[in-house]
Amino acid sequence: ATWETQMSWEKEIEELRQREALAKKMGGAEKVARQKENGRLTVRERIDRLLDEGSFHEIGATAGKASYDAEGNLTGFMPANFVVGRGRIDGRTVIVGGDDFTVRGGASDASIAAKQIIAEQMANEFRLPLVRVIEGTGGGGSVKSLDDMGFTYVPANPGWEWVVDNLSQIPVVALALGPVAGLGAARAVTSHFSVMVKDVSQMFIAGPPVVNRLGGEQFTKEGLGGSDIHARAGAVDLIVKSEDDAFAAARRFLSYLPASVHELPPRVTPTDDPDRKEEMLIDAVPRSRRKVYKMRKILEAIVDSGSFFEMGKLHGRSVITGLARLDGWPVAILASDPNIYGGAWTAAASHKITRFIDLAETFHLPVVHFVDVPGFLVGLEAEQAGTIRHGAKALAAVYQASVPWCSIIVRKAFGVAGAAHMNATRTHYRYAWPSGDWGSLPLEGGIEAAFKGDLEKSDDPEALLEEINERMNRIRSPFRSAEHFNIEEIIDPRETRPLLCEFANLAAPLRTPGRARIPYRP
Repeated sequence: ATWETQMSWEKEIEELRQREALAKKMGGAEKVARQKENGRLTVRERIDRLLDEGSFHEIGATAGKASYDAEGNLTGFMPANFVVGRGRIDGRTVIVGGDDFTVRGGASDASIAAKQIIAEQMANEFRLPLVRVIEGTGGGGSVKSLDDMGFTYVPANPGWEWVVDNLSQIPVVALALGPVAGLGAARAVTSHFSVMVKDVSQMFIAGPPVVNRLGGEQFTKEGLGGSDIHARAGAVDLIVKSEDDAFAAARRFLSYLPASVHELPPRVTPTDDPDRKEEMLIDAVPRSRRKVYKMRKILEAIVDSGSFFEMGKLHGRSVITGLARLDGWPVAILASDPNIYGGAWTAAASHKITRFIDLAETFHLPVVHFVDVPGFLVGLEAEQAGTIRHGAKALAAVYQASVPWCSIIVRKAFGVAGAAHMNATRTHYRYAWPSGDWGSLPLEGGIEAAFKGDLEKSDDPEALLEEINERMNRIRSPFRSAEHFNIEEIIDPRETRPLLCEFANLAAPLRTPGRARIPYRP
């Protein structure tokens, strides 16, 4: 051998490539085949489909358990069950970390905690969005690992300080793409946007083998932790039909947000006329207050075409939350759904509102609130759910928010919840449609009680009641409120989009980078 070849490091590079090739085999052909048979992609396929083509730069591929012969030659290698690295989504760099279910089902005896930690820490310190691709326990322990160790340990969640801080620093997306339990479930919900795949993903605090041993009702995986259960409970934000749909949802969610709180949400080149006026809005709200309408149809007609991205649809359903664009600017949309409890705020809806406002505040998104709120839901179940406590928390979130805020009073605004349509101490940047109807409480049902004495004394109580109703309906006219400047502007509903596009442009320079005053909590 020549002096030059003796000094070369080619042999080590060959070993490096060999180790990298072994890592890409993941848990081996049999385990990979089983993953496919169960209708799920491997972690490496998931990362490739999530990211821009060819953009993934892996970190720590050669970490795992190696075996050697007597001469110290590598005879086998099993990679750690977590794949981490950098990549790009729509040209923007993100950090991605994914569980490899083909290696011990994500259990801790095949994991290296430092790989999960570096994903969280690098995203935090380099101010880059983080996508967690979760399947398995995600680092939680197993009984087998305790048997191998020979002792138990006081539990601690590795790197959780980064997990928590990331909520106030960077966008965090969690994709639960198979069975997820324990710490993996906690990682899934400690995020800004979480997704499950229908009939494929399940999520548990503890799975059926543990729960069923307690006796009582016996559960399947789907029966205990199916996606519908968690979407309705508010534990996850979106259910999709396929893994590819989950990746698309992650990309779309991130498109509305900055890379970190130290930047501002990016504007896209507008493709929709800001002065567009939809004729359907003039009769979108029925004249009869007893009839409902489709709020989502109104939202779609007003925001930039095709830009409305709803989150949490199955949870707290009397309230609609989502992201959208106005003249290219990203905004947070909060709206009532009169089809569910007439738009009343329930305990679940109040929690949904609080979390959504925190998202807007964290990432500097102006809020547009489409209001049709008859108040808090009333009745025994509402009281038992602690609705007033959760509602007061939502009201506090409204008053603590500092992002620009515009309210459109579409119809009702009654009681404490109706008063929460905006922070009343800030400039009243709001508009009312002619269908607006507001007060301390709805007049329906209250008139007979208020005028009970007069009606009892009347020779013709029915005629008197009709007369009183007519008088009160004149008083409840939004024009009477406008005379006293109690409502600043009543507008033609068809003018809503141009006015909101103006709001978005006026709000854009007011957005301030940096951490929110109140940290985001899941």
